[in-house]
Amino acid sequence: MYPHHREREQPIFSARAHVFQIDPATKRNWIPASKHAVTVSFFYDANRNVYRIISVGGTKAIINCTVTPSMTFTKTSQKFGQWADSRANTVYGLGFATEQQLHQFSEKFKEVKDAARLAREKSQDKELANTALTIAAPQFSQSPPVMCVNGPEDKLFRSQSADITLSSEKERIKKMLSEGSICEMNLEAELFTLQDSNSKLVAALHEANANVEQWKKQLAAYQEETERLREQVADLEAHGGQGPSDLLKDELTQSLEELEALLKAKDEEIHILQSKKAEYHEMEHDRDEAIHRLREMEMRNSELERRIQNTEQNLSNSLEERDRMDSEIQRAIEILDIKIFDLNDLRQSLFKLIDK
Repeated sequence: MYPHHREREQPIFSARAHVFQIDPATKRNWIPASKHAVTVSFFYDANRNVYRIISVGGTKAIINCTVTPSMTFTKTSQKFGQWADSRANTVYGLGFATEQQLHQFSEKFKEVKDAARLAREKSQDKELANTALTIAAPQFSQSPPVMCVNGPEDKLFRSQSADITLSSEKERIKKMLSEGSICEMNLEAELFTLQDSNSKLVAALHEANANVEQWKKQLAAYQEETERLREQVADLEAHGGQGPSDLLKDELTQSLEELEALLKAKDEEIHILQSKKAEYHEMEHDRDEAIHRLREMEMRNSELERRIQNTEQNLSNSLEERDRMDSEIQRAIEILDIKIFDLNDLRQSLFKLIDK
């Protein structure tokens, strides 16, 4: 459904929590980073084999933490946990609604930390292997040629200037692509949250729809019973009976009040279900809007990648042109060396003739 950006980094777990950060001045008090509960997600980058914890509040990243094997998530209470991020020089705290949510997040943190440790060990093994191959490979060095001819120097200077310009353009576009990826990541987190809420609302709506028909039948039965009791009360009042009839009238009146209260409660339940249905449609609209924004961001990222590929192609062509110029300069140096050697021979011959 989506391009390869989605394969690069995608959410693997999300939870709702209140986010806090340690006070940098006292290192004791907690400062709320969000006014209400926000989504905290684990993301996995398949290309770099990196795990991150990300939380977005509005347009601002509240948490952007790369998980390392040295991190530890500590439960400080039944619904609160914390971990330290040495790179950001801070401590994050999360307050959950239930103890079960805290336990699930803690288990996922341990799982991701173990995965990060295995990824680092594999990366270190690969670096050691590459180092061994580099040491075993033969080393060659070549001194750069010194030129005293203005023409080739000018061509070489232009080639290097073009190389620097293309490299700067490439770095700028990569920065733009990185910013676009961050926006895409935020949209994916938002979409993940909307999908989770959507699934819960769909389940609640299905359950409510299953009970609506039954409640309608019960409501109709209660209405019939209410009408029947009202008719009995009216008959009793018309006959004007005393004694036991008054007691029966009180019982019927009490039953009528109970049925009316039950009828009112059922009406309120139906109204609540209708409001939930409206919320479900609103969530669907938000989800569709987030998907549309995500697709627009993916199209923008595709355009940026195309521009990077063109820049890399231009850079490759420039490097080839520079290599060709280096070869021409080297041939010019060799010709000059031959000419200088011939001039030296001619000078020595002249000296010999003068001496004679």
